[in-house]
Amino acid sequence: MYTIFIVEDDPVIAGALQKHLEGWGYRAVCARDFSNVTAEFAAASPQLVLLDIGLPFYNGYHWCGEIRKVSKAPIVFLSSAADNMNIVLAMNQGADDFIAKPFDLNVLTAKVAALLRRSYDFAGATALLQHKGAILDTASGRLSYGGQSAELTKNEFRILQLLLEQKGRVVPRSAIMERLWATDSFIDDNTLTVNVARLRKTLEDLGLPDFITTKKNLGYMVE
Repeated sequence: MYTIFIVEDDPVIAGALQKHLEGWGYRAVCARDFSNVTAEFAAASPQLVLLDIGLPFYNGYHWCGEIRKVSKAPIVFLSSAADNMNIVLAMNQGADDFIAKPFDLNVLTAKVAALLRRSYDFAGATALLQHKGAILDTASGRLSYGGQSAELTKNEFRILQLLLEQKGRVVPRSAIMERLWATDSFIDDNTLTVNVARLRKTLEDLGLPDFITTKKNLGYMVE
């Protein structure tokens, strides 16, 4: 089931979109906190975004740019301001389509279905892991925080993905080694220590010191 994230501050329009899309078998999630749309996007982990331009706090262009820093999910602008300048601005910010208000719900659904087909039929859906403002895109292997991003090495990515999947729980060193090398035997224990140290340096450079906690004689965890 594909998830559609609706960023629309008019509750009537947002509710109508949600109901209609759910009627077509999609999971539709409406944004609630318009001051922190990126965090809600990460929590919903959607495959497509419907985004209004005129929003409280920051406009849709701002949030389009922020979402593009962490995800390649298709973004469709919905706006009554459908002049050429706004359409060009939307596309330059990374939007995939622009639908003028008022719109026919069936036409919108057809466009949504076409975008989802083109984006995921062969590539598969993407997923985001989020914790304390840090967002890990499991499709691209990029970690984002505070408007900055870094591309992780293969081992850094696998370690962080496992810790985020098990956040709040201690992950034994043997389990991490199993994820990295498909075995916990015949691997120098120091190799894992070096990889964790490199990941910690990457996290620190992004402004995330002490993101990973060491539990002596047990393993590591993200608290």
